[in-house]
Amino acid sequence: QVQLAESGGGLAQAGGSLRLSCATSGLPVSGYAMGWFRQAPGKERESVAVISRSGGMLHYADSVKGRFTIFRDSAETTVFLQMNSLKPEDTAVYYCAAGPRYSQLLAGEVETWGQGTQVTVSS
Repeated sequence: QVQLAESGGGLAQAGGSLRLSCATSGLPVSGYAMGWFRQAPGKERESVAVISRSGGMLHYADSVKGRFTIFRDSAETTVFLQMNSLKPEDTAVYYCAAGPRYSQLLAGEVETWGQGTQVTVSS
């Protein structure tokens, strides 16, 4: 089973940018649908962005469309979430997730979770 390790969280000002990274345990990300979820205090965990195994299908939450981009590196062992034009409401713990199928990940059926990384956006 793949293991996931996130990095890149931290503090940013509104309008700023951060890039989150999710490294697999050496297994190619092309073998999994990958995604980013987030959970803000007092709220349920929600899907932010999902990429299919082929990389040909992408899905973004309406709240981040046009601001966030999910992509993979050429070595295909890391998935990134580029976050631009950050807003205070983006403040949350962000989790990397993996699953066997894109449709399942969209439905929140995650096989493997990362440990999470805190993103805080100040106004």
